[in-house]
Amino acid sequence: KLYVRGTLPRAEDSVRFLTVVGARRYSAYGREASETLIAGLAGSPIVIVSGLALGIDGIAHRAALGARLTTVAFPGSGLSESVLYPSTHRALAREIIERGGALVSEFEPDFKPTTWSFHQRNRIMAGFSHATLVIEAEERSGSLITAKLALEYNRDVFAVPGPIFSPTAGGPNLLLRLGATPIRKSADILEALGITRAEGAAGETGDTSNCSANEIRILELLETPLERDEIIRALGIGVSESNTLIAALELKGLIVERLGALYKT
Repeated sequence: KLYVRGTLPRAEDSVRFLTVVGARRYSAYGREASETLIAGLAGSPIVIVSGLALGIDGIAHRAALGARLTTVAFPGSGLSESVLYPSTHRALAREIIERGGALVSEFEPDFKPTTWSFHQRNRIMAGFSHATLVIEAEERSGSLITAKLALEYNRDVFAVPGPIFSPTAGGPNLLLRLGATPIRKSADILEALGITRAEGAAGETGDTSNCSANEIRILELLETPLERDEIIRALGIGVSESNTLIAALELKGLIVERLGALYKT
């Protein structure tokens, strides 16, 4: 039995449900990847599913609301306001419902979360959606459990590639090595889910409206192709932050790296 607060979207043929999971202790890259990928899905028949948890889960729900996509949350607790976990996301939960989404749980309304209840709810999230997307996660994490369950339920698994030196990239990179679909831009998600949309839709390649000032600087630098190190020196803001900006532009489909050089698309 499932308990529901709000409006649970109907599983119509044209609608695809995408579970998005990731690390609670996310990096700037993970946040940017989540927000950029989901923003690029605006206007598409996709419902974003996640676990209402701190970290990537909460970012995914908020990004979906920002893109005017329906979102569904599966907390590891009951759905009563007094026990809803985490308490810091109770306002987010109310907004999800107010914006036409839903909260779903198999636990009694007043059930308080336990260690095992989060792993148990993961199996419902995995089975509920057409595919699961892992943004950031360590190799031993609940997100990888969700991905494993998705495979067992014959669902697709997607993963965002990450820096090889980042612990939270270990999970997605492992999934990619095992055959998960790599996701570098929103169009990759649409293609993997079998969704097409008209050219020029929100989030399509070439749209710089949601770029930061430093991202615009990189695009200006790339009027002619440059090596990554040249861009980092020109920006003068640190290697880690520069690489995060470059990765964000790649996710947005605005630049591409070929044979050691970066090009505008």
